[in-house]
Amino acid sequence: MITLLFRGLMYVVSAGLGLIVADALLDGFRIQWDRWWGFVICIVVFAIVQSMLAVLTGKLAHRHAPVLTGGMGIISTLVALVIVVLLPIGGLRIVDLSGWLLGALIVWLITALGSVLLPRIFLKRRVPEDDSRRR
Repeated sequence: MITLLFRGLMYVVSAGLGLIVADALLDGFRIQWDRWWGFVICIVVFAIVQSMLAVLTGKLAHRHAPVLTGGMGIISTLVALVIVVLLPIGGLRIVDLSGWLLGALIVWLITALGSVLLPRIFLKRRVPEDDSRRR
């Protein structure tokens, strides 16, 4: 259970990193730092929505159009960004087409890498003791 919660936390951290990297690289992708609490809520909402959409779109694509399965992560990221930007709390604004398209690509890439690499870095597997030492 602790591992599952830690993996969830790592996904939220990687989502936040993805949004920050997109803000740093793109002019049309803007984090409103004066509304930092709104940005924190945006990170959490984005991570939850994107996770749910990834599972749903992955199942639908696998069932109806297996060729599209690989692209569903980017599409679910784009939809999650739309939902987060439409939230009335502020925190994140995307103002042009390159911000939408490249922002979704950057955020998807960072969250995908982060959700794989961060748990590997921070979660160490216990190595079972060698039976020959016990004897």
